[in-house]
Amino acid sequence: MSLAEYERQRAKALYFSKKTYKQKAIASIIAILFLLTSQLPLLGQNLTQTIRGKIIDSESQTPLVGASVAIISLNPVKGSTSDNEGFFKIEKVPVGRHTIKVNYIGYQEQVIPELLLGSGKEIILTIGLTESIRQMDEVVITAQPEKGQPLNDMATLSARSISVEETKRYAASVNDPARAALSYAGVATNDDGGNQIVVRGNSPKGILWRMEGIEVPNPNHFGEEGASGGGISILSVNMIDNSDFYTGAFPAEYGNALSGIFDMKLRQGNNEKREYAFQAGVLGLDFAAEGPFKKNYKGSYLANYRYSTLAILKKVGVNISGDAVPEFQDFSFKLHIPTTKAGIFTLWGIGGYSTQVQEATHNSTEWKEKEDRFDEVFKSGMGAAGLSHVYFLNSKAYFETVLSLSGNFNRYRYDSLGTDYKPNTFFHESYKNYAGRLSVLYNHKINNQHTIRVGAIYSNLNFDIFSEGRDEDRNNAIERWVDNEGYSGLLQAYGQWKYRLAENLTLNSGLHFMRLGLNGNSALEPRLGIRWNFSGTQSLGAGLGTHSRNESMAVYFAQQPLGNGQYSQANKDLKLTKARHYVLSYDQMLREDLRFKVETYYQQLYNLAISPDPKSTIAALNSETGLIADSLVSNGKGKNYGVELSLEKFFTNNYYFLITSSLYNSKYTAANGIEYNTRYNGNHILNVLGGKEFRVGKEKTNLIGANVRVLWAGGNRYTPLNAEQSRAEGKAVYYENERYEAQAPDYFRTDIRVSYRKNRPKASYILSLDIQNVTNRLNMYNQYYDKDTQSLKISTQTGLIPVLNYRIEF
Repeated sequence: MSLAEYERQRAKALYFSKKTYKQKAIASIIAILFLLTSQLPLLGQNLTQTIRGKIIDSESQTPLVGASVAIISLNPVKGSTSDNEGFFKIEKVPVGRHTIKVNYIGYQEQVIPELLLGSGKEIILTIGLTESIRQMDEVVITAQPEKGQPLNDMATLSARSISVEETKRYAASVNDPARAALSYAGVATNDDGGNQIVVRGNSPKGILWRMEGIEVPNPNHFGEEGASGGGISILSVNMIDNSDFYTGAFPAEYGNALSGIFDMKLRQGNNEKREYAFQAGVLGLDFAAEGPFKKNYKGSYLANYRYSTLAILKKVGVNISGDAVPEFQDFSFKLHIPTTKAGIFTLWGIGGYSTQVQEATHNSTEWKEKEDRFDEVFKSGMGAAGLSHVYFLNSKAYFETVLSLSGNFNRYRYDSLGTDYKPNTFFHESYKNYAGRLSVLYNHKINNQHTIRVGAIYSNLNFDIFSEGRDEDRNNAIERWVDNEGYSGLLQAYGQWKYRLAENLTLNSGLHFMRLGLNGNSALEPRLGIRWNFSGTQSLGAGLGTHSRNESMAVYFAQQPLGNGQYSQANKDLKLTKARHYVLSYDQMLREDLRFKVETYYQQLYNLAISPDPKSTIAALNSETGLIADSLVSNGKGKNYGVELSLEKFFTNNYYFLITSSLYNSKYTAANGIEYNTRYNGNHILNVLGGKEFRVGKEKTNLIGANVRVLWAGGNRYTPLNAEQSRAEGKAVYYENERYEAQAPDYFRTDIRVSYRKNRPKASYILSLDIQNVTNRLNMYNQYYDKDTQSLKISTQTGLIPVLNYRIEF
């Protein structure tokens, strides 16, 4: 069996797990409705809650004493000032949406609009202010608020923050930051059963995930080796904080990424009172707890555990989805431990385990189709834990050190049973990766114009990888594609300089160095970004940079048969895949709550891993996962270019909308010198989403939310099959010279979300229903050859997926 057929079978383990989502909703709905009836609302009351937090300098991270914080949505206005540690607190604030304004002499004013305050949880904020270049006593500098600006002050463009509320609010995002990012310009999906994303035409495996400032393995359930996504996110909305998402021209501190970056943060637990959250829904049962270690101490804990709903039902004898039940569980935590002299310590961790098993019945009379005699087992897991330490040398400089241990594994078994019910191997694979990482960062705000940041990251990479299966090209003999264990090192170092030439002109520059110890390949990557606010409402930006990423260890150690029982490993000396990013942007605030943005980009890819055979068009950038068994050389090149438009109406007056559009092209050149479409060249994307809230109840303290998202994009690319030759050879035969030239019909999908929030004294109850693909449109996934019917067939993506949740915050 060929490797292409192997990959199709390998993907099946994930595919049938995604197909069960719809069934999971039916299984969960009865239990959730039972919970709802036990929490009937009482008579309305005047409900209040607390808003508190900390005001800091955005560049030095030091507290600002005496900053003014006002809730301007109240009449009369309520406010507070920050104490000698930067903390503020405003109590007895009516529940609902509120806008906060923060002022500090010599700093730019910041406005945070439409914060949602519920009765079950306090709002705890960390607000960073930017120092003005023009120091004027008793004068407050006012800056136009820019929602969605990245948290990293070294980021210039092609970046935005993803708020926790947006992750909850966007239709069919189901509390998943990757699914929420699908609404942003330049971002598409090629399989709506999972959450992997395509950024500006690049392969999903070019995504970098970071947690608490350091790289972590793919944080998704049912994720494959080398992939960046999966069926369900391990990250819980109970744990994540506002985070950054990048689509190009990354700042110098980021390395080992080509297409996009998720820089995720875990929030701190409440350090003054204990709070809890419980959620029951289609994706599982969650419980979160947070609170202080002790009274009058700023330290806190936060933890969350989730177990899949179907697995629970199966254990009590209710089997809705048949034998292949997707089971998963995950756990995450963060301990915040500040000290008076030794700095701030943070101990954190995330982890998840998922499995799905389909076993053939041991009664051959029930085998009606070929697949009925196969056992199929898929298991995956990941974990990461770290100790972070921040030490302030003075009010201008600090060190941040992160030490982490992480790992992930994937196991897949696909066996045929004989008449004696003994398994015969078709595919077996096992991937185990472990890493120890150390990151050290030094940040120094020299003055209100100059800030420097330097750092280094060392990763000790350990691996144990194995994959074998039947090869159709060799008379179905067992072929071993990879079988290695060992270790390597990855060294990264960087330096950044932020120079504010004027109040309205900022330059970010830097260098990033990366070296892979496995083969000694290295890269020195310059980065540059500039932003000019040439009027009170308009800005221009430009960015460029070189970026590199290593392949997965399975690619480096892939084995190619020599014909004498021996194998070669031709890929060990592959170079780092590289890309030069060039970006131009224009940004205009049409009014305080309406923003228009356009970005155009060009990405020059080189050192692409491609087949050296002129008759082959295989390239690593077309793969979603980690294993490519073919012999490869780093002689390929490619390009991505396009233009992106965004019109965003921020959440004000109880409604919002976001319209994003992208026109792009993604190409690569094979060994024959001919340029082809990449697998991810969809050519166009249009996203339209919006929503409105309605205040209901006697006191108007409860909320009904209605949200919708419409996606229209170019269909998946695929290589057409030669039907006649496939029938003659009894296997899939492709038109090699037409690699990814065929395209599926345009992709359409409509998602909706409705929610109801009931605020009660000391608790909030939230019922929500997300429906992905509400019209049940079956978009084409790809084309394949069915050997049983000797015909070409079409596989489709997932249909309607309802996700019902009931949540209590108390």
